[in-house]
Amino acid sequence: MGSVSVQLQWRWNQPPPSPSLSLPVTVTMTVMMQRCRCTLTKQGERFLTKLAANSDSGTHTFIRRFVNGSPKSVALSTLSHLLSPSSSFPHLSSLALPLYSCIAQACWFTWNPAIVADLAALLDQLGRSEEAEALVFEATSKLESRNRELALFYCKLLESHSKRGSQKGFDVAYCYLNQLLRSSSSVYIKRRAFEYMISGLCAMDRPREAEDLVEDLRGNGGGIDPSAFELKSIMYGYGRLGLFHDLQRVVDQMKRGGFEIDTVCANMVLSTYGTHGEHMEMVSWLKKMRSSGISFSVRTYNSVSNSCPMITRMMAELNELPLSIEELNVRLEGGEAMVVKELLDSCVILEEVMVWDSSEAKLDLHGCHLGSSYLIMLLWLKEMRRRLNDSNYGIPAEITVVCGLGKHSNVRGESPVKVLVKKMMVNMGSPLRIDRKNNGCLVAKGRAVKNWLC
Repeated sequence: MGSVSVQLQWRWNQPPPSPSLSLPVTVTMTVMMQRCRCTLTKQGERFLTKLAANSDSGTHTFIRRFVNGSPKSVALSTLSHLLSPSSSFPHLSSLALPLYSCIAQACWFTWNPAIVADLAALLDQLGRSEEAEALVFEATSKLESRNRELALFYCKLLESHSKRGSQKGFDVAYCYLNQLLRSSSSVYIKRRAFEYMISGLCAMDRPREAEDLVEDLRGNGGGIDPSAFELKSIMYGYGRLGLFHDLQRVVDQMKRGGFEIDTVCANMVLSTYGTHGEHMEMVSWLKKMRSSGISFSVRTYNSVSNSCPMITRMMAELNELPLSIEELNVRLEGGEAMVVKELLDSCVILEEVMVWDSSEAKLDLHGCHLGSSYLIMLLWLKEMRRRLNDSNYGIPAEITVVCGLGKHSNVRGESPVKVLVKKMMVNMGSPLRIDRKNNGCLVAKGRAVKNWLC
């Protein structure tokens, strides 16, 4: 890519030139900022596997053949996977730039500043600062007269550095956005910069600085009041560090400010307690949610199940799984047992994931992690037995459990949830089988399921 060898105009330790800020906030954005999905297709996984085994001499030829012979979606999702901090091929991250260079030459390619930001952050982390700087210079040159898009590029660059924990790159992008925040006349640009700066500081484990920034702009004529987003980011930042007194202080501040403590906020609190193994605090929060009418969601189940080491081990092994809530309660101990019991004492989650009518009863496990899929399956089986024994409900013609095709798994097409559900159904002697028309589902006739469960 010719632009990578461009003469650099500024370095990471120097702030970039300030953009002109005279355009109105109604300027239409023309650059797509939505980042591509980083889950791998089967084709992308095969390519990366072969690439890892390929000799250095033929690497670039192999990459070019892959790009020329692949659909746009496959090439872009493969690149996005390499750019992701959670890539399953981190040893190939150095090849992200050659892959990007080949993709940039494709006839279908549209320049995307979000991908450029991710690539620049990766190169900076790999110690390839000149190539990273060249990419940033190319982006700023393209967007120099488009103020919103230039600001959003630096927002994405800051976010990309924060995800990689890159202090140097983060501080440069932060310095630029801070300058923009205090000098721009655009309300839109100021708000976007503010949001990304707060969330970025919290992702870098600097929630105290984020809170100071909020107070500074609120108290010194900055004209920016924090929204629920910024306060939740700060709250979560404290929780990630185990600073639960500060977390609760921010929660109280949100309440005083009239912000709703909703399911999203409660799930963030649960997640931080779970990360630190504070099961009794999780029990307390689940009780608060129930008493305050805050509904449980799939993410509530994800947060709880991810915090339970016994359930995590069960999901890894899938051997001798307890097949009822009662059996599971016997196996679990201590705080883990208490938090799971508190969660499963309510079946409200089924209102979100279950549909019941005369033609079909369907359980949809999309969005569920493996542990939460298991817990919801246990709840579902209990509720199905109750309803099928109650003449007021009738018997649906068909029973369906939607596990998904693994489109959002680390490798697209491999669904751990389907493996789990199939294992449970086989162990229980269930009539549910993989659907011939949709192998992401298990199906059975309603009458057969009633005879089995009841």
